[in-house]
This record gives sequence, C-alpha cells and structure tokens, in this order.
Amino acid sequence: MTVDTATLAADALTREQAAAELDRLAREIAEHDRHYYQHDAPVISDAEYDALRRRNEAIEARFADLVRPDSPSKRVGAAPAETFARVTHAQPMLSLGNAFGTEDVEDFFARIRRFLGLEADDAVAIVGEPKIDGLSISLRYEMGQFVLGATRGDGTVGENVTANLRTVASVPQQITGRVPDILEVRGEVYMQHDDFARLNRQREAEGQPVFANPRNAAAGSLRQLDPAITASRPLHFFAYGWGEHSGPVGKTHWEFLERLRSWAFHVNPLAGLCNGVEEVLALHDEIAATRAGLGFDIDGVVYKVNRIDWQDRLGQVSRAPRWAIAHKFPAEQAETVLNRITIQVGRTGALTPVANLAPVTVGGVVVSRATLHNEDEIARKDIREGDAVIVQRAGDVIPQVVSVITAKRRKSAKRFAFPDHCPECGSLALREDGEAVRRCTGGLICPAQAVERLKHFVSRNAFDIEGLGGNHIETFRTEGIIETPGDIFRLRDRRSELADRGGWGETSVENLIDAIEQRSTIGLDRLIYALGIHQVGQATAKLLALNYGAFENWIEAIKAATKERAGNSEEKKKPALVGTAFAELCDINQIGFSVADEIVAFFSEPHNVAVLDDLGKILTINALAAPAATSPVTGKTAVFTGSLETMTRAEAMARAESLGAKVTGSVSKKTDYVIVGADAGSKATKAQALGIEVLSEDEWREMIGG
Repeated sequence: MTVDTATLAADALTREQAAAELDRLAREIAEHDRHYYQHDAPVISDAEYDALRRRNEAIEARFADLVRPDSPSKRVGAAPAETFARVTHAQPMLSLGNAFGTEDVEDFFARIRRFLGLEADDAVAIVGEPKIDGLSISLRYEMGQFVLGATRGDGTVGENVTANLRTVASVPQQITGRVPDILEVRGEVYMQHDDFARLNRQREAEGQPVFANPRNAAAGSLRQLDPAITASRPLHFFAYGWGEHSGPVGKTHWEFLERLRSWAFHVNPLAGLCNGVEEVLALHDEIAATRAGLGFDIDGVVYKVNRIDWQDRLGQVSRAPRWAIAHKFPAEQAETVLNRITIQVGRTGALTPVANLAPVTVGGVVVSRATLHNEDEIARKDIREGDAVIVQRAGDVIPQVVSVITAKRRKSAKRFAFPDHCPECGSLALREDGEAVRRCTGGLICPAQAVERLKHFVSRNAFDIEGLGGNHIETFRTEGIIETPGDIFRLRDRRSELADRGGWGETSVENLIDAIEQRSTIGLDRLIYALGIHQVGQATAKLLALNYGAFENWIEAIKAATKERAGNSEEKKKPALVGTAFAELCDINQIGFSVADEIVAFFSEPHNVAVLDDLGKILTINALAAPAATSPVTGKTAVFTGSLETMTRAEAMARAESLGAKVTGSVSKKTDYVIVGADAGSKATKAQALGIEVLSEDEWREMIGG
C-alpha cells in the first residue's frame, strides 16, 4: 500500500519521504511566490500558502541535513519583473514568520528568551502593528531628500519605481530634523476600500478589467510604466521600518516610530507598545475587532521586539528576522459547488488535480478554481464532483477546499477515480513509494511535458526570452518548428518563414530574433536552472555553477559521475565511494545524495545529453563569478564547541552565518576554525590533531569585529 506522505506528520516521515516532501514543497511554494510577487495575481489562499510553509519548516526542523539550497525558508518573494530597472537593496527586505494562535505567540517569546539567554521573568517589550495587505516598498533618503524608491522583489533585488512613488501624497519628498545622511524608510503602499470601489466602477464603465482586491489594485497602480497613471490612482503609504542608515534611528522601535511621525510619515495609529504575551494578545483581539471598519485591508498583527540592540543581536534566520513575527487572522470561508475535477500535467510529468468551482465571492473576490494537490488529498477529504464544499480564502483569488458538506451530497455522486494514465499522451502514470505525486512516464514523448519544459526553459529566471510566451511555445511545438531547446536559437535562421505566419509582422519577428540573440550568451547557473532538473532550483544551480566553473567542466564531471552510478547499481541507496566524481558532487555544500542522484538521472537519458551537447555548440556559456569576500570569515567553515560566555551558542552561530561563514556540527579536514568555549570536548582535540586553527571566544570575536 502506497503511503500518502503529504498527510503524514513531520515526525512520522522517513528520510526518503522527507526529501520528497521538501522537494514538492519547494517547487509548489516557488510557483505561488511567482504568482503573488511578480504578477500580483495569487492563485491560492493565504491560509493554504501559510500551511505549505509551516509544513516545510516542520520537516526541516526534524531533518536539518535535508534543508535544500532552494528551500522556501531561505527565500523572500520572487525575482523582480523586467519592466523596471533593478535595484539591489543595501540591506535585504525580509519576510516574516507567522503565528496562528496563542501557542505560536508564546513560542515566539520563548525563542527570544532562549536566544538572548534571558530568564523567564525578564521583561520583553513588544511593538504590535497592524499587518497591512499592500505592496512592500523601500524609500531611500540622502541628506533628507527622497532619491530612490524600490519594491521588495525577491528581497535582494527589487524594481525601481521612484518616479511613481513621487506621485504618492503620503510619501515625503524631503524630511528634516535629526535625520541620518543616508536613511531607508520601509513600509507598505496600499489602497483604501472606498477608493478601490470607485476605481473598479470607473474601469468597468470604461470596459476595462476590474481588480480582484485592493492589494492587487495598489500593486498594479504602482507598477505602471507611465507615472501619470499612478498619479491618477488613490494610493497611500504607511511607514513601519528601516533599512540602510548612516546614523542611529533610536534606541527602541517605538522611538523610531515617533521619529517617523516627526518626519511627516504616516504611521498606523493602531500600533501599540506591549509587555508580555497577555498584552500582545489583547492588542491582537482589539485590532481584529476593529478590522471591518478600518477602511483598508489588514491580515494580522506584526509583533516586533522593541529594543533595537536586541533586534541586532537576534538577527535573522534565512528569510525572516528572529525579532519579529506576524500573528495572522483566521481565514474567510464560503460555500460553493465543485462542478468538475480536471487533471493538469506539469513539466516533470506530475498529474495535478484542479477543482473547478461554481463562482463564489469570498471576502469580496470571485473565485472559481483551486488546486487539490494530489489524489491522496481528494481521497482524504472524500471530494467528489457535484459536492457542496467549504472554500477558504485569506486575501487571495483562488481558495483551498477545506471540507465537503456531505449532508448535501447527491446519492449519485461517485468517488473520483484518479487516472492511472496520462490524459495528454496516454502513457502510464506511476506513483513511486514515498511520493505523493503520480507522474506520467511518457517523458518527452508527452506533449504536455515537452511543452512545459520548453516554457520553463524560456521562463523569466531561466533564459527569459521576451516575446516567446507560452502560447507561442505551444504553437511552435505542435507545428514541429521547435522540438528541443536548441531549436529556439535556430529560429534566427527562419526569419522569412516566421514572417509569413499569421499574426507575425516583420517588426515582431525582428524583435523576437533580437531577444533570442541577446540570450545566446548566458550564465552557467541560468542554463542549469533552465534544464528543469528535478530538485535543482535557482540556488542549487548557482552552487553547481560556482563549484564547477566552466560549462565544459560541469558536463565532464557529471558525465563521469553518471558513469560511476551506472556501475554502482547494487548500491543505489548508498553514496558512491569517496574520491569519485559522484562523491564530489554529493560533497558540494547543500547538494547531498538525493539531489546528486536527480542530476545523474537527468544525464542518464541520452536525449538530455544530446540537448546539452547541442546547446554547448550554439551558445556562449559564461562561468558564474564567485562572490567577493565581505568579512574575514566569508567562505570559511566554522565549528563551535563548549559553553560560550558572552553569547548563546545560537547567537554565535547566527552571527557567523550572517558574515558568510558556513557553520557545521562536526570537525573535518574542510573545517577552517574551531571556536572553543568552556568544557570543550572531543571536537577541540580532533581539531588539534588535524592541524585546524583553534580560537578562543575572545579571539573569534576579535576576528569578526566584536
């Protein structure tokens, strides 16, 4: 009997099942991030999205060594769109962890105390602010003058929307008083309910599509190429934080909010200063009670440690600060009818069931579709076509199906029979042990997979070929014009043929050829990502590119690893012998055995190798430059052992990682430093035996600058 890993608790998963679940979650969350941050068009509910992230975090907590390079816990948002100039944030714009109940809030306080080494009765002051459902923005001021405004983007790189932000009345163009020479003010651009309603009435009267919700309206209005359009839209800005700054912004977060008010920024009037769990929960209830009458959308309350020196010590973990958390409100629900379940086939052959719903308004938005994830989700909830269902939404367009109203079920309703053959090509659809997903075995003979792989190849974070959209790929593939990725670049020799096609003029053909020509030079990391190898996301692709350098080196090494694995068939469950090409692939930081096997599996298919050999002849593939060192320990591997005196172990490790060091739990020849505290044990002894530099706590602090 096949186990439904998607429904198993994290502590009930085997390592193999956990790796498969983390892979599924990484891909699914990345896709939802693209819909939300790049296109301002979410396709699942906030509650469903949060549930995916919580499950990912729970599995990573139990299987820390399986954390993927492209883990959702390491990402914020999605890559910025290409219509605006890019802005690299001087300090990352982070996301927030979530709390959904009293227990989560209590855990937040407990984590702060443990990290800082506080006693249970030590006071922890918290600032609570309504969580605005808008578009995150950073405003840069130099000598008090507003000089640059950017969206959050992927947290590292955003979009330059300075001209548009100058049209927003609540964004000060100049600030005076005690202002640092350089100051980034961060906050949220949003649209009020009455303005949203008026805008949609106007658009409807003009025959234009209406916005789904105020958040989408605000994002769409701010991301206009014509600032005059933005100026015509009623946008507002709430300030709540800071980024880069050349001078102090205050000793506490509350003091900083007061300074924001003195600089003429709008700060949410419902923000409050609290002491302890009881007071923050009371503030949450108070804000929730006034939510309906606020006139703008909020989806929770953000709690932030008040002392800024504590914020600095707490730092961040991956995509979120340790000193803040968002306490979310419960999701909204509605009843509708599930008319039909259809199956979509993705580029990896995954068969995904989709619920087609009778349109229903949930929280002011009309929704008609929802993903059902997999066959086990359908079986677990006993979802049948024609059922009355409860759907849940928390700010997004397409909800999750929460449950079935069995009392309203028709007697003729039949259990849904999940197909065991691909609906696109008829090939057998198999579900491997430990996987929740059923996959088509047709490979590239499956038109859906072939088309989806080509779509992925030209997608924004891969080759990003402007003018070659999904519809073009489908048409060219159906008509035999494009069969492989290399055929895309051979379109440069088919200008006249393309110009003779309906809907293609000389200008559009030249624009497409120019776009293809521009992408004929590509970085190795983007090429690897474009191949769509299972478990190889953007972060993993960069790791591979940095490790192997040149395209030829990568190809040669992976071909060797593939040959070794083919000759080691009796030990597929075990890593290859030390010193082999496959072992070297496994040893790359954060790659591991599971991902290495996926890469080898890709190279085991002759047609995939043929595609790579073809691309190697057509393209100019550049090596990925290694990042410049930013601290004395950047790129170094450190191990901490024994009890530290001036900080907790967690704080020391977090500080090392923030400076670019890799922190591990065991000492090996690859270790650069071992930092020893009181009662250091065998790790210190092993370090001395291996000739690894051993540092005291004070020596380490001196090395990293205190």
